[in-house]
Amino acid sequence: MRDFSCFSENGVQVADAASSSNASITTSSSKIGQNLVTCVYQCRLRNFSSFIITITWTKNLMGQGVSVQIDDSTNQCLCKVEIKPWLFTKRRGVKNVEVGSKLIDIHWDLASAKFGVSPEPLEGFYFAIVVNQDLILMLGDMVKDAKNKIDASGFAPNVVFVSKKEHIFGKKAYSTRGQFCGKGKVHDIMIECDLMGTNDPCLLIRIDGKTLMQVKHLRWKFRGNFTILVDGLPVEVYWDVHNWLFGKLMGEAIFLFQTCLSAEKMWASQSILEPSWSGSLHRDPHTQGLGFSLVLCAWKNE
Repeated sequence: MRDFSCFSENGVQVADAASSSNASITTSSSKIGQNLVTCVYQCRLRNFSSFIITITWTKNLMGQGVSVQIDDSTNQCLCKVEIKPWLFTKRRGVKNVEVGSKLIDIHWDLASAKFGVSPEPLEGFYFAIVVNQDLILMLGDMVKDAKNKIDASGFAPNVVFVSKKEHIFGKKAYSTRGQFCGKGKVHDIMIECDLMGTNDPCLLIRIDGKTLMQVKHLRWKFRGNFTILVDGLPVEVYWDVHNWLFGKLMGEAIFLFQTCLSAEKMWASQSILEPSWSGSLHRDPHTQGLGFSLVLCAWKNE
């Protein structure tokens, strides 16, 4: 699907390292909010057994919270724990779960956490998971505090950031911050689409204020894919804005940023062009060679 209007002849645009990481994203025409962020990590113990950890940060009228699900290498759920630090004022603590021969300890300190528009904390926190005294996941910037309180062997866990899924809201502009690989640079991401007052809507995607993708004649090209370069990595961008154009008024659009050279093979093997693909977009984390994926569910906030 290479017949849409974009900025280059070969279908590739580049976001170089010189792009301003502090570029200010203004969305005066829309009120941006988020209430759900799901992150998937693949973690490995010293004995080479692996786990898939899914962490979901939430925000609603009752407050903010986080849930953790730990699956083994056969996709069997070992445990699922829900923590609501704001609702029950448990902003720091530890949860112990015993599953067979495994003792799982979940540690958190969110007392000084700082947030943006997302329910996922930005800084001033730690969130750690220990299995049989082996640290398998450490999130946050308060590593020194965690070392003083957590009984674990070593603080350099073997972990791969597999995927991240966010819900974002707006009218014409949708903004967030994200990485296109687990330890990569954090970028400002802006998606713009004005559907009002025009018979020929246009979709724009900007990274750090630089326009890398433009899709014209969107009513004919409401689904498609395009390659950009970010930090020297090829990033395949897939979009599905069918619900924005032809669905319900409050329908969502789906955007997938996939850091993978074989992304088109994934496209061919999975029916992600179907309207229901948003529910099954998180690929099997055990599948090798598919890279990191960032999924954005953009909801119209009328």
